[in-house]
Amino acid sequence: MLPSSKTNTNLQLIVVVFAQFAGTSLWFAGNAILPELQALLKTTEFTSWITSAVQIGFIAGTLLYALLAIPDRFRATQVFLVSVMLAATVNVLWLFLPIHPATILASRFLTGFFLAGVYPVGMKIAADRFKPILGKAMGFLVGALVVGTAFPHLIRGLGTSLPYRSLMLSVSSLALVGGLLLIFLVPVSPIPSTKTRFRFQALHALFQPSAFRPAMLGYFGHMWEIYTLWAFLPALISYYQQHHPDTPVATSLWAFGAIGAGALGCIGGGYLALRMGSARVARALLVASGLCIILLPFLLKTSVAVFGIFLLVWGSSVAGDSPQFSTLVASHAAVENRGSILTLVTCIGFLITVISIQLMAWLVTQIGLSGWLFYILLPGPILGVLAMRSERS
Repeated sequence: MLPSSKTNTNLQLIVVVFAQFAGTSLWFAGNAILPELQALLKTTEFTSWITSAVQIGFIAGTLLYALLAIPDRFRATQVFLVSVMLAATVNVLWLFLPIHPATILASRFLTGFFLAGVYPVGMKIAADRFKPILGKAMGFLVGALVVGTAFPHLIRGLGTSLPYRSLMLSVSSLALVGGLLLIFLVPVSPIPSTKTRFRFQALHALFQPSAFRPAMLGYFGHMWEIYTLWAFLPALISYYQQHHPDTPVATSLWAFGAIGAGALGCIGGGYLALRMGSARVARALLVASGLCIILLPFLLKTSVAVFGIFLLVWGSSVAGDSPQFSTLVASHAAVENRGSILTLVTCIGFLITVISIQLMAWLVTQIGLSGWLFYILLPGPILGVLAMRSERS
């Protein structure tokens, strides 16, 4: 086991963050090769399903992992490694089979399913090992996820022409390297001496008064907003450009910048949490993102510089509260069920994103995109702030 010291703690945090980024990059690999997939399938009909399959698989996986208490019954680093190996394998499995929509969709679904043992379990590892600086550690972890989300937009914006097979194989290899580094360089935490069982009754218990309930509900409000904004950000930027035809705007690079700014919000919020507490940081960022929603229709009329800065502020605030909600849930959950609680809360949060995204998509088809349409995201920050009003830690 590595000796305990500040240097080793920092090294372990770096390893966990890298492993988290490498593993969750599997999630967004499909986004980076969408043009190639459309050409291979000779249709764009399955594009939205290719994107959504990972998310649906993740919801199914987190539910099963939580109900079976996998993150708490086994060593977290081992769960992470096995899950990332399986996710990396199914991520490239379709490359060796006849090209067919069902094969690709199954591959993406299973990739998301096994990522249930990567993203939430990575947070559990952080909660177990970095408790004195947990807000900061979570900031780096979620920041890594945000960078992974933005990365496909950077690839498109720079016009990278890496063959899709090479790209998929490279991402899977990177994920495996991250899992191996984690298990070799981060000491394992002990598991409870008695077997932990996370029964179905716990689903009901999540919505009963508890120490982590305010943060959980705040997280749900945050999730109503964030992924729908990310999903429709390129369309919003294109909408701005249509109304400012004389202003050159690189949609993909702008989307990368706005989403990627969330990593700065996560990391900056993590450092602020060490001084102010996670609850105050989370509430402040929820208020900031809610104000951005309110101001959006008016700022669509401003100059490109003002609008660009606005998107950076919104992107930073909309993601920056996420690690602090995870910190609060992890801190207040019972140790013996911490991994399962984090996994199940994440599961419900991502289910909320599916509902929000589908509602926005339906409204866009019915009435068209506009700045005012994004007001359907406003209940998320409002309800999140109300849920967190009594949280002081």
